[in-house]
Amino acid sequence: MAGGVRPLRGLSALCRVLLFLSQFCILSGGESTEIPPYVMKCPSNGLCSRLPADCIDCTTNFSCIYGKPVTFDCAVKPSVTCVDQDFKSQKNFIINMTCRFCWQLPETDYECTNSTSCMTVSCPRQRYPANCTVRDHVHCLGNRTFPKMLYCNWTGGYKWSTALALSITLGGFGADRFYLGQWREGLGKLFSFGGLGIWTLIDVLLIGVGYVGPADGSLYI
Repeated sequence: MAGGVRPLRGLSALCRVLLFLSQFCILSGGESTEIPPYVMKCPSNGLCSRLPADCIDCTTNFSCIYGKPVTFDCAVKPSVTCVDQDFKSQKNFIINMTCRFCWQLPETDYECTNSTSCMTVSCPRQRYPANCTVRDHVHCLGNRTFPKMLYCNWTGGYKWSTALALSITLGGFGADRFYLGQWREGLGKLFSFGGLGIWTLIDVLLIGVGYVGPADGSLYI
């Protein structure tokens, strides 16, 4: 008799647990309290027009004229709060952007993965497949993550120390520009005596900070 009571007690306890869970779901409305992952990127109570692209849904028109300004109607995603210029809560708004696909953006508007198999010395220059992602606050058409073929970082054997030394000592004769393969600029400096010294001084600064490099686009060694 005792052996038959124990299963009944276990079944009764299980029924109580199921009843409690069902009542809890009814009281909570059956809604999940999980926060969507995109909310972490969305500043609370900021301007709606400044929200990252992951925080909004826009009605885009792919037939717009490429390179021209265009306006799209947008709405914030659930759990995202933002305001208008008068600091009033807003759900629907418009954004102004340039009509172009994400893969057509300039390099400064997206970030790409780096390759670990590139050769630093090769001719012609090697390319590698990379996955690129548009920066948060840049708006564009199409997929925000896209593949792209990028050039490997490489060097043609030019030394930064040599270029800087030539710029300081013989920059007035264009030796630094000649060394870097920039023949037109070298001739310009040679026949203008380094731009009467002004061009020479500017080149020392530009080469010193690495702004001016080899004409073939390679890196210093």
